[in-house]
Amino acid sequence: MAFLFNSTPERARVFAGAFARELPDLRFVADRDAVDPTDVRYLLTWTAPADLKRYANLEILFSIGAGVDQFHRDLLPPQVRLVRMVEPGIISTMQEYVTLAVLSLHRDLPAYLQQQRSGEWRARAGLPAARRRVGVLGLGMLGTAVLDRLRPFGFPLAGWSRSARVIEGVDCRAGPAALVPFLQRTDVLVCLLPLTDQTRGFLDAALFATLPKGAGLVHVGRGAQLDQAALLDALDRDHLSGAVIDVTDPEPLPPEHELWRHPKVILTPHVASITEAETAAEAVIANIRRHFAGQDPVGLVDRRRGY
Repeated sequence: MAFLFNSTPERARVFAGAFARELPDLRFVADRDAVDPTDVRYLLTWTAPADLKRYANLEILFSIGAGVDQFHRDLLPPQVRLVRMVEPGIISTMQEYVTLAVLSLHRDLPAYLQQQRSGEWRARAGLPAARRRVGVLGLGMLGTAVLDRLRPFGFPLAGWSRSARVIEGVDCRAGPAALVPFLQRTDVLVCLLPLTDQTRGFLDAALFATLPKGAGLVHVGRGAQLDQAALLDALDRDHLSGAVIDVTDPEPLPPEHELWRHPKVILTPHVASITEAETAAEAVIANIRRHFAGQDPVGLVDRRRGY
């Protein structure tokens, strides 16, 4: 019985040490050519190998990241369980990034960066945090963690999700009928939705038009959720005041794309949330132990919902 690891050599060294200590009876393999495919019960990777069918006895496919939209779920064997990464490093780095992004839009950082480039020394009118309404799309693990980190700043907080949630201190809205009222009360919109058929192209012209004039966008979901042309149009018409974008479609974004140079956009190369090898290894080992005990792993994906 083997665990096949398909990620960077640096992470492989950390995982190998953790498995040697915690699961010495489970063979850890980082070279796919060094193991009989029929011995592989667990596979950790970012994308599924093209020859996945070779692993006839595979039981769990672990994603090295929090997302699983990179897997073509309809091509996965039905008996294989798909598990997204749930570990403290992903959560803490996402909290850091979204906090940085929300504060950057709240304090007009894109505008000040443009003034710096043009040599303009001019103070801009601002709002206290108590009057800047932040709304988070997606109230899963990351959305809830982000709201918790934003709470001490005093922003009025709201969240929207497909199904009802209750989060202390957060105005939680759920379902299609609640989306428009949620958007209408949101000055800084944070997208943390998973990518599904329903959320592809979700951030479109109609959504931006529903936000109050001067609103800002923080996009840390998935690139295919954003209508880039609609965003650029909303920024150029001054309906939106700024955007912090970490995910694009495609990735990497072509060098000639307008998002790179737009004065109201801060663009980063999909770095908002980073898997920490040490804590990720602990999380995967804990899930394998849960599997040994007949329990569902933490982060198990519902194939019908896509997350």
